[in-house]
Amino acid sequence: MSKNQNKNSKKPRFSKKEVAQSKVDQQLKNPEAGMRLNKYISNAGICSRRDADIYIQAGSVTVNGKAVTELGYKVKLNDDVRFDGRRISPEPKAYVLLNKPKGFFVTGSYEQNNKTVMDLVASASKSRISPIGKLETSATGLVLFTNDGTLAKKLTGHKKGVRQLYQLELDKQVNEEHLEEIKKGPFIEGKKVIIEDAAFVENKPHHILGIELKSQRSHIVQRIFKKFGYEIIKMDRVVYANLDKKNLPRGHYRHLTKQEVINLGMV
Repeated sequence: MSKNQNKNSKKPRFSKKEVAQSKVDQQLKNPEAGMRLNKYISNAGICSRRDADIYIQAGSVTVNGKAVTELGYKVKLNDDVRFDGRRISPEPKAYVLLNKPKGFFVTGSYEQNNKTVMDLVASASKSRISPIGKLETSATGLVLFTNDGTLAKKLTGHKKGVRQLYQLELDKQVNEEHLEEIKKGPFIEGKKVIIEDAAFVENKPHHILGIELKSQRSHIVQRIFKKFGYEIIKMDRVVYANLDKKNLPRGHYRHLTKQEVINLGMV
C-alpha cells in the first residue's frame, strides 16, 4: 500500500468545537449522562479545563446551590451550575428572532392540539431555546428566543421595560382626544403606563395607529384601549428592543448577528 493510500485511509479529523458539540448532543439525547465539571465550564466558554480546575478548587463553582471543589466531579446537563454566581450552560448560545403568525401560543396553554411558537422554531437550534417575554396568541409579530439566561433576565427584568412598537387595527376610529389622553399615560389599575408615543398611521384610516411603550405588564395594550372603549382587531409587534421585522416574513425566523446580540446587551 502506498503512503498516499495510508494517508487517505486515516479517519477524518474533527475540530475541538465539533467534538465538544458532539458531547453536548449526546447529553441532550441522554440527560442522565454525566459530564466532568471542568469540561462543562470549558464548553460554556468560561476558560480552559486546566484553569477551570483552579477555579473549582478555589470554590468559585456551585452545582445546585452547593460549592463543589472536587476535581473530576460529574454534572448533568440539567444541573444548575454557576460560576461566580452566574448560571452557565455548555450549550452554544443561540439567539433567534421569529415573526409570529396569529394563533400560536407563546406562554400559557401547551395542551395537546394547541399550536405553540416552539413548533415554528423547532429546527432553529440544537440548543434548548425559550421565548423571552409574552405576546398574545391573537397577536402577530416579533418574539425573541434564546438560551442565554443572563440576557433573558436582563430584558424581562428591566425596571424601565423594553422598547416595543405595535401597529394596531381597532374596531372603530379613535377619538383624537382619547389619543392625546393615551399619549399622556393612562392609569391602569392605579398605576400609570408610560407611553413613548402614539399616533395614527400616515395615509391610513383613524382606526389604524401605532403605539410605542416599554411596559411589559400582561395584556397592557389591550387594557389601555379597552379603558377608552375600543377593541383591538389586529395587533402586530413590529419592533422589540432594537430589533425590527425588516426582511422577515410572517412565520419565518432568523438568527441574530453578533452585533445585534451586543446591542441587546446594552439595552
